Amino acid sequence: MMGRSALYYEDYVLSMQYFNQAIAAKPYLYEPWFFRAVAKYSLDDFPGAEADCTEAIGRNPYVVNIYELRGLTRIQQKKYADAIGDYTRALKYDPENRGLWHNRVLCHIRNEEYDVALCELDTMLSRWSRYAPAYSMQADVHMQQKDTTAAIASIEKSLEIDPYDGQTWGARSIISLSREEWPEAEEQLSKAIHLLPKRAVYYINRAMARYNLNNLRGAMADYDTALDLEPNNFLGHYNRGLLRSQVGDDNRAITDFDFVLRLEPDNLMALFNRAVLLDKTGDLQGAIRDYSKVIDEYPNFWTGLEFRASCYRRLGMTKQAERDEFTVYKARLEKHLYGKQPRLNAHQMRKRSDDDPDKYDQLVVEDEQTMENEYQHDYRGRVQNHKVDVEFQPMFGLAFEPMSSEVRTGVVYTDRHLDALNHQLHARTIYINNTRPSLTEQQSAAYFACLDTLTTQLDHSRDTRLAVSTLFMRAIAYSGIQNNEGAVDDLTTYLQIDSTSIVALWQRAVCQWRTNQFQAAQGTNVELLNANVLADLNHALQLDPQNAYLFYNRGCLYAARQDYAQAIDDFTRALTLEPLLAEAWFNRGLCAIYQKQTEAGIADLSKAGEMGLYTAYSIIKKYRQ
Repeated sequence: MMGRSALYYEDYVLSMQYFNQAIAAKPYLYEPWFFRAVAKYSLDDFPGAEADCTEAIGRNPYVVNIYELRGLTRIQQKKYADAIGDYTRALKYDPENRGLWHNRVLCHIRNEEYDVALCELDTMLSRWSRYAPAYSMQADVHMQQKDTTAAIASIEKSLEIDPYDGQTWGARSIISLSREEWPEAEEQLSKAIHLLPKRAVYYINRAMARYNLNNLRGAMADYDTALDLEPNNFLGHYNRGLLRSQVGDDNRAITDFDFVLRLEPDNLMALFNRAVLLDKTGDLQGAIRDYSKVIDEYPNFWTGLEFRASCYRRLGMTKQAERDEFTVYKARLEKHLYGKQPRLNAHQMRKRSDDDPDKYDQLVVEDEQTMENEYQHDYRGRVQNHKVDVEFQPMFGLAFEPMSSEVRTGVVYTDRHLDALNHQLHARTIYINNTRPSLTEQQSAAYFACLDTLTTQLDHSRDTRLAVSTLFMRAIAYSGIQNNEGAVDDLTTYLQIDSTSIVALWQRAVCQWRTNQFQAAQGTNVELLNANVLADLNHALQLDPQNAYLFYNRGCLYAARQDYAQAIDDFTRALTLEPLLAEAWFNRGLCAIYQKQTEAGIADLSKAGEMGLYTAYSIIKKYRQ
């Protein structure tokens, strides 16, 4: 159960340590094997997850979820035939599971079994006629079979059912791009980007459409955005380098081609483009170096020879220049093919695999763009719990680690009672923290070692004051490794000795709340347990009515119970005491939106975003429509 709790909170390495103990104690149970497979899958250990699923199936061959997960692990390893076998077995036990049908069809598509896929899609659509992804997959099959007309009909049907699916708009744009219908492609990609703003490929493709519409500024902006999202994107850097060279931004174009050549050192097209730019910016030695590498590979590349000869002449290396010029002259006499591509012709693009050096100044497109269809599963993110689009910020608790965030650097929350406790304990510093970072194997081991030490100290302690302090430290350590039940037990013992400890009441409420969240995800009714959480927070607030974190935590409890009016009142009181509490602005904004007070909610979310909770902006975008 502790392993499943850690899994729920996405602490995968820690959860595996608990499952290892369960497997060692009772290797005949299938569930520890299955849940360890979930943890491994979440950490991208697909062979390990597949092996654990196989062990689980050996112990109980009638659980649909195990076949489903093993199918996903095999898909990630491109074992599509084996995955089809798993989904077929799962459908034997659960024939109405639409997600299993969906994934099996995608496996048939990846396995190039198009006729089988179409037959299964017909079966799906006879059962679920309004299932938009089925029409998208049908369009994918038609595209693979080069039946563009049928593909368009299927995509249009999918969009008629669900016009808010960004992937389907992206799929429709692929057909428009292939037909060189640039205005339509730009419009479709704009809709895809509106719905899925974090997909770099959509910006890359829209840049191509805008470029062909002579909207160079828009194309450049799209490449910039794509590279913000995917800094190592080859097409983004290569094509942006060409655009920059066209508008005369040569030095920054060189930077882009430098990056491309770090990704692909043998890319001769990028090498030649960099040589041209070095030539233009006066680095003649560097240009000759790059030209020579290309010419060594393509001795009959007359454009390269001509450009290198020009560099030699400007450096006074007449003999080398004349040799290159004579080679070009001789080629003309022999009527070999020689021609210069016009600079960035708007209607000429080359496939990425096309290595004709005469096409060096053409924008690059992928050899083949495929439609995106996602496999259906619930194993990423919080397992045993369906991800919702919008989530409240969690309660503030106590931890041995300070707050950490990629965006909000230097955030340190303090409280006078906690400061006094830290001063009294003279041990590890305890921080206020509402983030739950996953522990590495080394960090987990350090926590377990710390728990062993604290337990030993408690067993041998003869000083009551020291024992009480050690008990509190052990409670914090327990909560750090997701053993919230152990933390609650220690804090209950602590409060029997010191019933007025605000920090103990605070932490017990948080640990009980985390336990309740996990149990609720298992289908347990936790209303009575939540009453205990509320009682602890109310008691702590009676002792300290000026504590913003306690009001915030009580607001989180009310919000989870959909008592939004009470939650807004508590978040407001928290903000009166601590105006820089970004999480309170965020949660109050969500509560206001759920109360149909959209403008007030958006204003609060905007304040939270301003303070660094950047996820607020995507919610603002969603609810402003």
